[in-house]
Amino acid sequence: MGSPAREDTTAVDGATREGAAEGPERSDHHPPAPVAWWPVGGIAAAVGVVLLATAGRIGYFGDELYFLAAGRYHLEWGYADQPWLLPLLARAMDTLFPGSVVGLRLPALLVTVAGVVVTALIARELGGGRHAQTLAAGAYAICPQLLVSGHLLATSTIDPFLWTVTTWLVVRWVRVRGQRGADRLLLLAGCVTAVAMQGKFLIVFLWLALAAVVLVTGPRELLRRPALWAGGAIAVLATVPTLLWQARNGWPYLEMQEVVAEQVHRILGGPLLFVPIALVAAGPLVGAFLAVHGLWQLLRAPELAAYRFLGWTALAVTALFVVTVGRYYYVAGLYGLLFAASAVRLERHRPARWWRWVPTWPVYALSAVVVIGVGLPVRPVSTVTTTDFVASGSLGWPELADTVAAAHRALPPGERDRAVVFTETYWQAGALEVYGPERGLPPVFSPERGYWFTGRPPEGSDPLLVVGMDPGYLRGFCAGVREVERVRLAAVPEENVNQGVPVWLCSGPRAPWDRLWPELRRM
Repeated sequence: MGSPAREDTTAVDGATREGAAEGPERSDHHPPAPVAWWPVGGIAAAVGVVLLATAGRIGYFGDELYFLAAGRYHLEWGYADQPWLLPLLARAMDTLFPGSVVGLRLPALLVTVAGVVVTALIARELGGGRHAQTLAAGAYAICPQLLVSGHLLATSTIDPFLWTVTTWLVVRWVRVRGQRGADRLLLLAGCVTAVAMQGKFLIVFLWLALAAVVLVTGPRELLRRPALWAGGAIAVLATVPTLLWQARNGWPYLEMQEVVAEQVHRILGGPLLFVPIALVAAGPLVGAFLAVHGLWQLLRAPELAAYRFLGWTALAVTALFVVTVGRYYYVAGLYGLLFAASAVRLERHRPARWWRWVPTWPVYALSAVVVIGVGLPVRPVSTVTTTDFVASGSLGWPELADTVAAAHRALPPGERDRAVVFTETYWQAGALEVYGPERGLPPVFSPERGYWFTGRPPEGSDPLLVVGMDPGYLRGFCAGVREVERVRLAAVPEENVNQGVPVWLCSGPRAPWDRLWPELRRM
């Protein structure tokens, strides 16, 4: 990998100049290299093996339980914090593989494996040969954000993959535009966008940034293609049911931005750390280097001039998320493009001596070991704390349900019939709806995020078995509050999501639920 690379004499020049960009049928044809199926396929297969081996290591993650519960009992066109794709996908996988953590996570595994291949294909479209495709695929495979998110069925897993596919289709269109049928790629990009919009709305930022950049730098012919607008119409039409749900419920998705901004400031140090954290998430060494180098090459390299607008688009998207105080992983869908651009340049030009060692297999291999060891649940659960967000958020959910069930069984028969479960977080509510029926738990309610919209407790619900929450807060709407149980996880440190969670018996609601419920709502 560190050997001198050949000089490529097929550089595309001047694609961003006005005359070149505006040619109505201009095409930057360069015969693509063969797909490097053996090395790329091997890397993709290795990712699949690692994810499959760790998929059932602990249990469902909190968000996965929320998706499962929403899919089973509250399937809607929209939710306060997302559209409908993930709950429906969770329901489908749970139907095919009932109660299987591994089965639920198969879509995450498949899109992560596919992302490795699509990244290699982006490198191929940019003019990369076997070496460039392998470099790009390897960087995607060991990217901490992408590999760790591939362990979970989450919006942050599906969305970056769909961005990567969309980017590949646009890159391919640039290379073949003017050829017969090339514009079908833009129509297909619209269809992929339509799917992405059912999981998150973030891909809108990609298209807004791309359109603004293209208007300034070209190729403006992209915006004149009917296929692009047809694809956009498909994306909009597919999203209408979700938008109608949001409108009927007061646009709660917009309120989530306040939640995200608060978390970014409180947990991630504010928007000024967006870019540094995003680079670390790309990979502390290989990924961060290739992302920065790839962006620079898109903006400067003569052989990538036809794709210059994508470099500016990456910058614009990043700026939009910084200004709107988004989470760092919102740009993860750009990693594949940046890795590919860097890999193509590295294949054609020998790196400088001082960083030549970075894109080498020993560094790739060491990075893979570190990412797997730190990011995936391979360590003993006795060492897991809340600093390991994924593992800690996957521990103790059946034990939580057992604890609440014990509190419910201890109630006198009359109270037991009237009791409902009330939880502090949507994770807890999802877990108790998933694990509760087999334990005889009563209906579950929560005022947090999407669960508030599933409905309030019926009038006459008294007492409440409340999971979590501060007793002082509970006394604000219940006359009597006392602790009846507490979750105890064996051989697990105290610093864990479910360790020590209290269960309160709250009696005597101070007002009817139709008055209390709006006051209790929180995002």
